[in-house]
Amino acid sequence: MSRCERNEDAGIPNPRAVCAACHRRYRDPKLLPCLHTFCSDCIGQLESVSAAARPAGGNREEEEEAEDAPARAVTVLCPECDSEVDIPPLGPGGLTTDHLALDEVFLETLVTGGPLGCDLCGEGGAESRCEVCCVNLCEFCCQAHRRQKRTASHSVQPLDELRSSGRLSRPVLCSLHPGQELRLFCQPCDLPVCLECAATLHRDHRCCSAGDAVRRHGDRIREQVSGCLRPRLERLERCLEKVQLSQEALQAQADATADEVRAFALGYASAVQSHCLSLLRHLEELRVQRRNQLHLQGAQLHQALLDVHGGVAFAERLLTCGSDAEILSAKGVTLRRLASLAEGGYDPHPAAVALGDGSCIGFMPREPAGEVGGYPVVGVINSKAVDLNKCTVEGEGLQEAREGQQAHFTLVCRDSAGEQVTGGGEHISVSVIHQERKSCTVETSVVDNGDGSYSVSYTPQEPGAYSVWACVKAQHVKGSPFLLSVRRKLRRHAGTFHCCSFCSSGGAKEARCGCPGTMPGGFKGCGHSHKGHPGKRHWSCCGSTVERSECLPASVLAAVSPGGRLRTVEL
Repeated sequence: MSRCERNEDAGIPNPRAVCAACHRRYRDPKLLPCLHTFCSDCIGQLESVSAAARPAGGNREEEEEAEDAPARAVTVLCPECDSEVDIPPLGPGGLTTDHLALDEVFLETLVTGGPLGCDLCGEGGAESRCEVCCVNLCEFCCQAHRRQKRTASHSVQPLDELRSSGRLSRPVLCSLHPGQELRLFCQPCDLPVCLECAATLHRDHRCCSAGDAVRRHGDRIREQVSGCLRPRLERLERCLEKVQLSQEALQAQADATADEVRAFALGYASAVQSHCLSLLRHLEELRVQRRNQLHLQGAQLHQALLDVHGGVAFAERLLTCGSDAEILSAKGVTLRRLASLAEGGYDPHPAAVALGDGSCIGFMPREPAGEVGGYPVVGVINSKAVDLNKCTVEGEGLQEAREGQQAHFTLVCRDSAGEQVTGGGEHISVSVIHQERKSCTVETSVVDNGDGSYSVSYTPQEPGAYSVWACVKAQHVKGSPFLLSVRRKLRRHAGTFHCCSFCSSGGAKEARCGCPGTMPGGFKGCGHSHKGHPGKRHWSCCGSTVERSECLPASVLAAVSPGGRLRTVEL
């Protein structure tokens, strides 16, 4: 077939007349076990997925044995559904012919007006069709077909009428006896046969009419279709429809989300730009403010320098060049001026001047900065410098502690305005030193909380008076060193907090109590309303009436009662 003819075939509108493998009209269509139809030649070209290939380089005997071996069925993949299907040992010719596909090819040829040649002589153009023999006939062969006795009664229809009506009546003929229609069905062989086959090849078999067999087998097919496959088909269609709807919804949702992302990116970029401009404006304001502060500080320092320089110069000149009378006469005013300069003059520490206002501006890129236009942004200008006079130390562990128990306090770095510094990273050093024995120091732990505060913990091992040195950048904060009193270890009660020894012991006579109470009848402890009972709940170990108290040791107990019991006294 030429390329032009193939292109013409490829444009056929009816897909049921076209092979899905070669995309041309069916030529000897065969039905695979998966119910997909292809040309016999197309099936023969499919690659096998199961038949073992003949080994290369084998000896002569193995090749002869392979040639003599009976043909075996091969397995191929259906080009339509990728199912594994078996091809009979006879090849594609052993498959069932798809007569419906042949009907579609002929009907398509009629409808499209395609050229039909005579199936008998192959020379003239077909003008009629024998509906019994299913052959196309030219005018000469049509006349000959009607003159023959065997075919004279056959129904021959003009192709023009078939083309105009779009109908096709095509009987299926026997492949062994041409001209004989398959009107019977051999039940043992499960094959449709013609009358001649039934009389010869299937003579001893039980045959019935094709109509009766179709009614029986057709019911089985209809039962499979309507009872099982049709509901499954509907379920699959519904599921596929839902999948398609889900795909459409997914695409719509993805598109909407993409629009939201783009809008968010534009809005966020605008917010970041606005935040950047705000940071730059704030930075410029801080620069001007700190410049003015430094200018004022410089003027104050310059004036203080002139005052001190003038006082020192006059005093040195007075002592160097003045006589005794001149020194004594100017002594009063000179001392008053020098004292005034020494006590009330402007005299900041050089470290505070260098670090307090000149280098306290920085950028913290990861610090949250709130929202701009509804978008969260980060990055702040850090303009707070630590002022040693404003730093505070808080916590009970700064003034009191217990021997062997961990104590805590917090150092908070603050700026000149008294506000807590927002970031950490300062060099903090804390020392706890015994006032009497300087070599006795306590190990301290300083934890940077990252918010300008620092947690300090320590565990003293000896009681006594201590000094707490708290330094930032090697300089004491205001109030440092602090006084710390470490008391002796808390003595816990060894007894029970009870109303009396009689009740707490269940009436045991040997039970004793630290209070001076006595009971008659040989009881060694105290009892309600008896002599010496404190009249309230108390500790059995020391007699203290305070539940949350320290157990007093024997060395601080005062008087001993005549009964041999200790009486508790206050420290």
